[in-house]
Amino acid sequence: MSEVKLSTDGIRYIALFESTTGATARDCLLDDDNNRVIFVVKTGDMGMAIGKNGEHVNKLVKSIGRHVEVVEYNDDPVIFIQNLLQPANANNVKIGYKGDKRIAYVEVKTKEKGLAIGRNGKNIEKVKVLAKRHHDIDDVTIQ
Repeated sequence: MSEVKLSTDGIRYIALFESTTGATARDCLLDDDNNRVIFVVKTGDMGMAIGKNGEHVNKLVKSIGRHVEVVEYNDDPVIFIQNLLQPANANNVKIGYKGDKRIAYVEVKTKEKGLAIGRNGKNIEKVKVLAKRHHDIDDVTIQ
């Protein structure tokens, strides 16, 4: 596992997230280009993080003033990548090596590729950054 380094703002957002939701955040990614904050929560804390009818996420959006995304962490890089790609369904994830680079190859249905990649590549970029931070995966390729 790679070491996750948080900015001062990231630490502040995690404190706010944990006090608002009661869930444990493992990481906080600030995506200034897309005006969003992505929280990676401990395995099993997803329901608590979202809250009934999304009330915790909505409260955070009002407090932070940015779009909020929540992703559930998993020690298994395959399951973690599948979680990162939600709501797109990753049918098959294989992790291999190309030279000295660790790469995840992800199969997604043709009609869900746009959802997996996101507008201007914002979703796949999130997947690449968090897969690198948590599982030392150098690249993620959608097939």
